[in-house]
Amino acid sequence: MLTQYSILLGAVVGSLAASAPTTFTAPAAAPTDQSSFYVGYSNGTITNTPYVPGKVFDRFVQIWLENTDFATALANPVLKSLTTQGILLTSYYAVTHPSEPNYIASVGGDFFGLAADSLTYIPSNVSTIVDLLELKGISWSSYQENMPTDGYQGYSYTNPDGYTYYVRKHNPLVVYDSVGMNATRGARIRNFNDFAVDVNNDTLSQWMFVTPNLLDDAHDTSVTYAGSWIDYWLVPLLQDPNFNTPGTLILLTFDENGSDNINNQVYSLLLGGVIPQSLWNTTDDTFYTHYSILSTVQNNWGLGNLGRQDINNTVNNVFAFVADATGYQNNGLTTQNLPLLNLTGTYPGPLNPNDYAPWEPPTSGTGAGGGPTYFGSS
Repeated sequence: MLTQYSILLGAVVGSLAASAPTTFTAPAAAPTDQSSFYVGYSNGTITNTPYVPGKVFDRFVQIWLENTDFATALANPVLKSLTTQGILLTSYYAVTHPSEPNYIASVGGDFFGLAADSLTYIPSNVSTIVDLLELKGISWSSYQENMPTDGYQGYSYTNPDGYTYYVRKHNPLVVYDSVGMNATRGARIRNFNDFAVDVNNDTLSQWMFVTPNLLDDAHDTSVTYAGSWIDYWLVPLLQDPNFNTPGTLILLTFDENGSDNINNQVYSLLLGGVIPQSLWNTTDDTFYTHYSILSTVQNNWGLGNLGRQDINNTVNNVFAFVADATGYQNNGLTTQNLPLLNLTGTYPGPLNPNDYAPWEPPTSGTGAGGGPTYFGSS
């Protein structure tokens, strides 16, 4: 029997002892430096499996920011400048509100009816992208700013300065017991001091999920503050060959927009060494969602699928830059007749206490990678 439990703690996490600053302060001289501000000491260099070449890219990095409308993000000077170095996805949408269900959807193919930011544990027989990657021997890791220890299970963490910078709800893989409760896998959910060690030692994984803290991601601050963090952290790393290799694809995106009364369009940009300069400062109006992250990774490495929304051809378009190279056929949707993705609490599922539905096994189908549906132990 599958079991799950979810304790509602509220959508907004912050510290009662400290208020959010209005101006970004760099925690170290460079993003490749360790810092006492990050709290968690590094556990040394990560060990990865041998490199597995992809059809288009060999490394995928996703960086998530928070709660900002598309136009507001695009108007930010730092993000606007970065846009000239990549492909702006002008019809990219989050899948629901609030934050946490978007995060868990991006790695598990569904948000299972969740409509709150809560302390959630998804049963160990519910699979994630980790299962698909490991089947092909593709290394992965997640880097969480201000997380105190690798694989930390707490709902949040308050720094010695009295501010709560880290929250579990923005750390999607730890929510899945198949990852978070597995000691070996949990050790690959690392902190930013680990990141500094890994990038300096040229031991970064092939698939990475990066979450800034609650200030740097704009959750408790603004896109102006987040832009300053991007300028400090990401912009220099674009010039670091240990991070941004010729085969690296970077997705900079937001979990959701800031307006529940409009559809859930978010600023999303493809960057990295794999993007040819001929495609810099271009736009792509193909309809994408957070499920497209799964489909694109599956398509690139010829992976199987999770049998959830990653096989739903309405919402799983592969990034056209990749699909064009692999010959994958997307559904043709752009900006017209799109599904509403700003609805909260209306989807039945095992994580929706007001509209409960039991956990369902994956649905057998074909995803963008062409491989079989992964059923795991369900």
